[in-house]
Amino acid sequence: MPELVELEVLRRDLEKEIVGRRVKQVEVRPGPRAARIIARHPRRKDFIDALTGAKLVALERRGRWLVFGLEDDRALAVTPGPAARLLKTAVSDEVEPNTQVVITFTIGGQLRYVDATGDGEMFVAPRAEIDALHATGAALDPLDGRSPPTWQSFSQLLTSHRGPIKRLLMDDGFVVGLGDLYSDEVLFAAGLRYDRSPDRLSSQDVRRLYRSLLEVLMDAVKARGASVGDDAFVDLQGSPGAFQDELKVYGREGQPCRRCRNTIVKEPFDGGYSYLCPRCQA
Repeated sequence: MPELVELEVLRRDLEKEIVGRRVKQVEVRPGPRAARIIARHPRRKDFIDALTGAKLVALERRGRWLVFGLEDDRALAVTPGPAARLLKTAVSDEVEPNTQVVITFTIGGQLRYVDATGDGEMFVAPRAEIDALHATGAALDPLDGRSPPTWQSFSQLLTSHRGPIKRLLMDDGFVVGLGDLYSDEVLFAAGLRYDRSPDRLSSQDVRRLYRSLLEVLMDAVKARGASVGDDAFVDLQGSPGAFQDELKVYGREGQPCRRCRNTIVKEPFDGGYSYLCPRCQA
């Protein structure tokens, strides 16, 4: 599903391309998946009426949610599902299968929400209600430009936990939206195995991990995300990211480590796998 990096890429694109536009009309396509996406509204017409005529005046990301501020102190909240895409298109472009919601602007084409599973969500509500429902709480958001996590807050939260460190990094209650790929890449950059326990890390280990977390995610945003596997990420214009070409360990089992030339291995972990270099990660 879109992870933190890919959602931040979308946020930046949407802020540039969508903010300031006024909604001319809204179409919610027939079918149960579209109905599930806007399920907070009892009827399709309620969602359509709430958004039609509204001007999108601001945009921010709250964890995994993209929140479009409207001019009347309401907001449109969107969280993409595992197979979802947000696409900026011309009105005349062919509507592809699994398009669930189409928002047409008075000027500047359309924003289409494409979701093969219908597991995402969209709704319009008063801004205060959305803020209360989707506050990120104590979770760290390394790409939050308003209040990025400090070294002190990261260290305090990290070292109070036990168990495999990768499990903690993949917990959205600790860090927003790392997932398998970015957890493995961050741990490689920090020189740490996935099964190290946070409460047993030295202060030097914690500093390396903090620095690696910020650097890997910022580099991934510059590369416009990673597009791997089924339902690979594409940006607002439908183009894939490029960070998959820079991966050091994820998906590279059997290949030489780009740092020491030792062989990258894949080990079972929590029903999935972890990729690592046994020589570079201790």
